Amino acid sequence: MRPAHLALAVLVAAVWGVNFTVVEIGLGHFPPLLFSALRFLVAALPAVFLVGRPKVAWKWILAVGLVLGVAKFGLLFVGMDAGMPAGLSSLVLQIQSVFTAVIAFAVLGERPTRVRLLGMAVALAGIGVAAWDEGASGSLGAFALVIAAAACWGASNVLTRRASPPDALNFMVWVSTVPVLPLLALSLLTEGPSRDLAALRALDWQGVGTVAYVAWVTTVFGFGAWGRLLHRHPASTVAPFSLLVPVFGMTSAALFLGEPVSGLRWCAAALLVGGVALTSLAPARRAVRQAAQPADRSAVEPGVRSEAQGAVESAAQADVEPAARGAVQRGAQADVEPAAR
Repeated sequence: MRPAHLALAVLVAAVWGVNFTVVEIGLGHFPPLLFSALRFLVAALPAVFLVGRPKVAWKWILAVGLVLGVAKFGLLFVGMDAGMPAGLSSLVLQIQSVFTAVIAFAVLGERPTRVRLLGMAVALAGIGVAAWDEGASGSLGAFALVIAAAACWGASNVLTRRASPPDALNFMVWVSTVPVLPLLALSLLTEGPSRDLAALRALDWQGVGTVAYVAWVTTVFGFGAWGRLLHRHPASTVAPFSLLVPVFGMTSAALFLGEPVSGLRWCAAALLVGGVALTSLAPARRAVRQAAQPADRSAVEPGVRSEAQGAVESAAQADVEPAARGAVQRGAQADVEPAAR
């Protein structure tokens, strides 16, 4: 990877990691569901008029928009608003790679290798340590909401794999059009029109800046740059950079929000990042078998990766024949999410 592309990969990871701190600041200006709706509205407009027509079937755009946009981001923002720290959220959300592997096994029949099973166990141990640490001083209910958000992210990864979009930015912009009205409706029902109107009337430059960051910087720039990197390099080369997201997330939360990072949290971070790396970068058995049969192009399906993120289920690329590499890269490219991204 050229130095410029290396720097771009680290920059995208930093953008996605800092995003959690920006979300925390934004939640001080908006109710969580309204904030999430504004994020997708600004991400979709005017970009939807610039990226061209959708390149996958509408059923996949609707499905991913509801699962990723409404469920995953709704739960994440509500969880953070309920007290889940930004840095810890950036870390815990990475457990989505485990959910992705489990759902892919249940739905697609992808049996995980022993290395992936080990990675899942290590990552779950990290979640246990993080829960123990958060339970001593924070809200386990908010912690559970972020875990649920990670599960929804895993489900959206599998849906995105089935969609196999050839253009990640085009796909993400069109997906962003779906959650706006459902999130606004949920906000009116649960947060109340008076609270929403009060937030909009009190809008200041800081509030505008948080919406602009999570919409344009995180989504449009982040996904566009990540997609370009995946177009130029093997997914297995690009994907590991997303493991830097929680590093930037925890660091920025400590610097700008004053969030303490305990010894237990560092231990949880080491276990989670290590477990996610094993889970995400070890090739699935099915992917390896397909790679050995490049003649049957219809049987080759793209690899699944995590934002995150996020954002990392793509390592089957390393074992895929050149004839199948493009399909694997497209699947990996599409399954990156930002993060709260």
